[in-house]
Amino acid sequence: MSAEQIGTAELADPELVELCRAGDQEAWSLLVERYSRYVYAIAVRGFGLAEAEAEDVFQETFLRVYERLGGLRDPAALRPWIGQVTRRLCLDRLSAARRETVADEPPDAAATPLEAIEEAMDVHEALRQLDERCRELLDRFFARDEPYRVISEALGLPMGTVASRISRCLDALRARLVDGRNHLSTTS
Repeated sequence: MSAEQIGTAELADPELVELCRAGDQEAWSLLVERYSRYVYAIAVRGFGLAEAEAEDVFQETFLRVYERLGGLRDPAALRPWIGQVTRRLCLDRLSAARRETVADEPPDAAATPLEAIEEAMDVHEALRQLDERCRELLDRFFARDEPYRVISEALGLPMGTVASRISRCLDALRARLVDGRNHLSTTS
């Protein structure tokens, strides 16, 4: 049965995924239509990408979704999976833009290796001061690059809780870094 025969508005994500996997073009069009504003909002509002960059991320996201839909283990997790693909592509864009900016700077404007090491040590010290829960969350999300779903399953927490705790832990880390820098500037 095709998406057209079922009625596009009635399709749940798992059914939509199965129809797309079976090659139903109507289902694929519905999937893109259903998630296009979501992907675009992540790129523009979430990451502040310019319209042209957001359009590139949009196209790349749906290309990857199309190519990798067969590997999606849980069709009910379509929305968070599309969100994760979009976020990673946005981060790739921002990282590439940062590398271009650094490459365009004169050599003396870049941080010296010693400054980079000192900054890394400051971050390490600030992380050490956080409680174990925060250290584990930040390690899983940033160092291991685990998506919210994996962290959620590993720690037995809802994905929304994982997201809010990561945010609070980052705030605590920033506060420790600012306190540490303020302390250094008053003692030197």
